[in-house]
Amino acid sequence: MAGREAIRNSQVPRHRVVKHMDMPSRRDALGWVGALAHPAVLLLLAPLPVIAQVAVPRRIGYLAAGPAGSGFQDAFRAGMRDLGWAEGRNISIEFRFADTHYERLPELAAELVRLNVEVIVAQPTAAAYAARGATKSIPIVMVNVGDPVRLKLVDTLGRPGGNATGTAFSVGLESIAKSLQLFRETVPNLRRLAVLSNPANPAQPLTISDLRASAKTLGLELLLLEARQADEFDAAFAAMTKERVEGLLVVPEAFFILHGARLAELASKHRIPTMHGVRQNVDTGGLMSYGPRLTDASRRAASYVDRILKGAKPADLPIEQPSKFDLVINLKTARALGLAIPQSVLLRADEVIEE
Repeated sequence: MAGREAIRNSQVPRHRVVKHMDMPSRRDALGWVGALAHPAVLLLLAPLPVIAQVAVPRRIGYLAAGPAGSGFQDAFRAGMRDLGWAEGRNISIEFRFADTHYERLPELAAELVRLNVEVIVAQPTAAAYAARGATKSIPIVMVNVGDPVRLKLVDTLGRPGGNATGTAFSVGLESIAKSLQLFRETVPNLRRLAVLSNPANPAQPLTISDLRASAKTLGLELLLLEARQADEFDAAFAAMTKERVEGLLVVPEAFFILHGARLAELASKHRIPTMHGVRQNVDTGGLMSYGPRLTDASRRAASYVDRILKGAKPADLPIEQPSKFDLVINLKTARALGLAIPQSVLLRADEVIEE
């Protein structure tokens, strides 16, 4: 007995008796496996790169007054890629094009608002107006807008206020006066100048006002003509011939870019030299242009979108104005018109198209 008692009271470690309740049942084990296999748990347990791949893309709206395939959209996409944003990976872009039918813009803008996009890129002035009319809360990045302050789209260039910011096309009278000076130097007998504008564009009245002021300073007489449809071009050129104008200034406008080849054809037929505000019209046969690079502004718009997606407020992002204006001359068109471009003008050209 004493021996047994000694053994019982010794410090020899005893084995723990494991009861049934301490062991997980087969059903419990399968439950844990099932829980770990749930998609939400797998997402939390996944490495960070995997999580990034399944993140929901940020949705951007793009509202254009003109048509698709104009090159502006490609410039914007390139700018976004440079900043690390790519369609199908971390952004999706909802494009809406009015094809220069400006009456469609309000409904297209409303569509983008209903899609709950995070930011709307609006190009140019007519699209910006439509976007501003559709929302006062979704950030808007305007592209190539005529004069956003005078058009009452923003408060000031430095502090836009509200929900819109972006890039301006105009720098005021200075660029218009320079354009007219270059045109008069190119066409020495220029006294009566026709001006073709589109009344459907809300920026056109301001441009006409600036043109009047600059033309008066330079001693030019203006013949103001309008066209909002391509079938109105013939009547406009007939009026130019009747009034014996020596030149035509085509106000920068998406509609006139779209129909640039037709305008160039009629100008050649009536032997009227043309000045444009965008080089796209010179590419399609216009004589010359003086103005900013539109695709540069489209690319710059990406930086605004990038900052807004990262938390910046449009009200705090200053409006950018163009700092570089290009003079482009089409020598082929000049030869067809029998017009010799003065050497003083050629030497200042940023680009000369010869074929």
